[in-house]
Amino acid sequence: MKKPSTHKTINWGIIGLGNIANKFAQDVLTIEDAHLYAVASRSQENADAFASKYNATKAYGSYDDLVKDPNIDAVYIATPHALHKQNTLLCLEHGIAVLCEKPFAMDADEVNQMIAKAKERNVLLMEALWTYFLPHYQFLLKAINNKTYGEIKKLEADFGFFREFDNNSRLFKKSLGGGSLLDIGIYPIFAALSTLGVPNNINASATFFDNGADSSCDMTFNYKNGATAQLKSTLLEKTPTEAIFYCEKGTIKLNGGFFMPTTITITSNGKEDTLDFTDETNGYKYEILHFNELIRQGKTESDIMTFEFSQQLIKLLDDVRHLINLNY
Repeated sequence: MKKPSTHKTINWGIIGLGNIANKFAQDVLTIEDAHLYAVASRSQENADAFASKYNATKAYGSYDDLVKDPNIDAVYIATPHALHKQNTLLCLEHGIAVLCEKPFAMDADEVNQMIAKAKERNVLLMEALWTYFLPHYQFLLKAINNKTYGEIKKLEADFGFFREFDNNSRLFKKSLGGGSLLDIGIYPIFAALSTLGVPNNINASATFFDNGADSSCDMTFNYKNGATAQLKSTLLEKTPTEAIFYCEKGTIKLNGGFFMPTTITITSNGKEDTLDFTDETNGYKYEILHFNELIRQGKTESDIMTFEFSQQLIKLLDDVRHLINLNY
């Protein structure tokens, strides 16, 4: 791994310049000691346009060219799910710290290979599950860990929106990991794992598009202490996209768009309070700030989004896939 950066500014590179990369780039620009240094697309034209839009210093027409640039401290990987492993390994081989978009990879085997490579090369690697770092989510975790409202009895979490089916779109293309589970089902599963831990058993059912990608997925996680998590993802309809934690002494509700900066409604002792955690940025800022700090401290693993947590998360996704008979 490169020595901890003594210079104040972290030079970021981005691989894969789609929708989420735009949001990420916008938030890099809000951070004083971070610089969007380089971007890479398989099309030089796309790279040039993106670099121009966000004032990046370098624009590369191939990922190989970007990783050879010695000035890059960190790379954010925002390519389709099926490419995460190869793109991550490429960066790690060149000693560059990697923040790889969720899902970390297609299955547990790929994730384990990525983690093994990071350890072998002694380079920082983290899954970019941005929700974990958002102030409202950190507030929730503190309330849960402190048992402010007692133990969780039940969690209900959903994520759904409607998009016209398009087999050429990354969202639906099965070979790229398209479908509801990997793309958005990961969020309700994350909500359960980060608060209730690994379930004792899982039930799951799904519906499918004609191309075999899952169009919706319903999951129930059962826990040894009697708690349950009812989870849903769908690309067939807009759903509230809330996470509601029913606790012994109250209810904590992460309101619509629970995975992004939002409001929290707490109902306890017959009183209802709503706290506003909405943000002037997209919200990616918080994971970037955390990652920048890890680089400066010379760390090779996050103390929040740990390797173990990423491994547990991908195993749950694998377990659900197995139950609904979904193979990529």
